[in-house]
Amino acid sequence: MVKVLVVDDSALVRRVLTEELARDPEIQVVGSAPDPYVARDKILQLKPDVLTLDIEMPRMDGLSFLRKLMKHHPLPVIVVSSLTPKGSEMAMDALSLGAVDVLCKPGEAYSIGELSRELTARVKTAARVRLAARTTAAPTKPMEALKETTLKIIAIGASTGGTEALREVLQRFPVNAPPTVVVQHMPEQFTKAFADRLNGICAIEVREAKDGDTLRPGLALIAPGNKHMLLQRSGAVYSVAVKDGPRVHHQRPAVDVLFKSVARFAGKNAVGAILTGMGADGADGMLEMKQAGANTIAQDEKSCVVFGMPKEAIARGGVDSILPLDQITHGIIAKL
Repeated sequence: MVKVLVVDDSALVRRVLTEELARDPEIQVVGSAPDPYVARDKILQLKPDVLTLDIEMPRMDGLSFLRKLMKHHPLPVIVVSSLTPKGSEMAMDALSLGAVDVLCKPGEAYSIGELSRELTARVKTAARVRLAARTTAAPTKPMEALKETTLKIIAIGASTGGTEALREVLQRFPVNAPPTVVVQHMPEQFTKAFADRLNGICAIEVREAKDGDTLRPGLALIAPGNKHMLLQRSGAVYSVAVKDGPRVHHQRPAVDVLFKSVARFAGKNAVGAILTGMGADGADGMLEMKQAGANTIAQDEKSCVVFGMPKEAIARGGVDSILPLDQITHGIIAKL
């Protein structure tokens, strides 16, 4: 049984989250709190396994509370934020402070049925998170520029814990790294804030993908939330397609959709990496990449926040190398 404490200043949001979580027999909502001060007392009293946390609250904002919580009483935290630019930016701050996942406010991106499914799945995943595995590395310098460019493509997939893992990997990329395509499980709107955040700290350009974007050295494209991203090729020119479609492994964007397109259009000219995350998304696609001649890498268990997606990819035989997070960029570049 996963015990959850819901923290939000809106009585309506507290009620909706509580009702939807209560539908799952493996989850128990042990209480709710309208602000961080009440939440602090209830954490000590009720000992929840997971917190859902609003970040725009009176008396003390969620970011200040999260900073104190991670220092004195670390718990897996799912941020429940609005789709506004401010809300998306604050959600990125929360992830960098140690929150394990982010979800949109009820009614902003999901139907009630979708909200229930997303919320319960993320709470169960958060309960399995190993907080000690989160990277706290200082910003790192990028590797030296590559001596020559190639037609290589880098494809990366990640989920829970992936925002910080991707930061560490992409910050090390040289300025002329091969074109890179990334799927990080994240709601729409938040992916743009995430890409903008990475663009400000990386040597390469990072931005949210748009349909038809052409790939070039020194550019990484992040799949937009609620859209699948696929690699395309016309002659020597790579581009991406961004489109709707059914969820794969309950995800949109899905890593498998990207990886399978990379296997088809890049083949042996690709390097793939699968990072921390719950579930099996990307495992089948990584196997297809390997079978098409690509080099493939999985993050090791010790450095993963959740060793789900890499574990499944390894089990299915799609992985050439298993590396700790701080060695993945070097491993990718070495295979180009």
